[in-house]
Amino acid sequence: MRIAIDGLPLCQPLTGVGHYTAELARHLAQINQEDEILVVSPRRFVTNPPRGTNLSYLRPTRNPLLRSWWRSNLEAYLRRQRIDVFHGTNFELPANAPCATVVTIHDLSTLLHPQYHEKKNVQRAQRQLPDVVAAATLLITPTESIRQELHERLIVGLDRIFAVTEAARDCFQPQAFEKTAAVRRHLGITERFLLYVGTVEPRKNLLNLVKAFETLADVVGPVQLVIAGRTGWLVSELFDYVKKSRWRKQIIFTGYLSDSNLRSLYSSCTLFVYPSLYEGFGLPPLEAMACGAPVIASDAVSVREVVGNAARLVRPEPDALSAAIRELFTSEQSRTRLAENGKLRAAEFSWVQAAKRTRAVYVEANERFRSGN
Repeated sequence: MRIAIDGLPLCQPLTGVGHYTAELARHLAQINQEDEILVVSPRRFVTNPPRGTNLSYLRPTRNPLLRSWWRSNLEAYLRRQRIDVFHGTNFELPANAPCATVVTIHDLSTLLHPQYHEKKNVQRAQRQLPDVVAAATLLITPTESIRQELHERLIVGLDRIFAVTEAARDCFQPQAFEKTAAVRRHLGITERFLLYVGTVEPRKNLLNLVKAFETLADVVGPVQLVIAGRTGWLVSELFDYVKKSRWRKQIIFTGYLSDSNLRSLYSSCTLFVYPSLYEGFGLPPLEAMACGAPVIASDAVSVREVVGNAARLVRPEPDALSAAIRELFTSEQSRTRLAENGKLRAAEFSWVQAAKRTRAVYVEANERFRSGN
């Protein structure tokens, strides 16, 4: 098969969807050498991604008279290249595609929880997402819970939706504590700290995490809360609260970090805490588990589906978070048990398996497209 993949998520510093796109393309190329994988984007890729004999990253020449990538240019490119399947990895598809199409719907946050997003993005999702879902030959979700939400909210037949789980990347492996010292020293992080990784945005519930941290710090003394990730939207309430916090000097926002720095923090944190109110999958808890961190996570449905019994699941409220954090922070035995269970859980997920299951969806989509079903 000739498979084209949306490369736009790789044109900015990589976060969840970008990593998903990169890992999927790389492993699709590995599992079947007869397939040709073309990652296409009208913009420059942020890094020089690894290429292979059957994996290419391309910037097609655009017709200046056809101004829209999604409405005109991409359709023409797919036709010229005789593509069998196009995969939209970030909620978008070309109009009038000349081939089978698959789209990944990572979550329905903009529809189900519009209060967590900027108004313009909510309006855009409300306008475009139903059309994209209707146009796709088949759809992929990262969890069964999102599959059910998509089925119920947008009235999509379950026979058109396939749940394909993601995985922690290979770079996330345990690192000896002493080898993390340089990274922690550079970031101003001490030996005792709680860690959160992810975009700083309202649905991540970081204000409640800060409140829970304050309660812990009042009891156990010197400890830090490290929040690693780029700043998203609607964050003024969080930052205003932190500025007034009595523990503000112990709360560190690192901004976007490289994988090697993240590995060091995952491997050396006392606890990894993920209090998100809603997720499609939630990669950071799995990455933390792969590095041997004991994990506390919210009991959001998708998060629970991913971490299973290998994390301490709690209601994402200050009192519940505080109680769980305090209990585990003061019990090395409990943390060790969680860390070992977490490593076993993370090992159950694989990008090779994700690629194999995704390719099976491509085959099905191609057959349905050719038969007109």
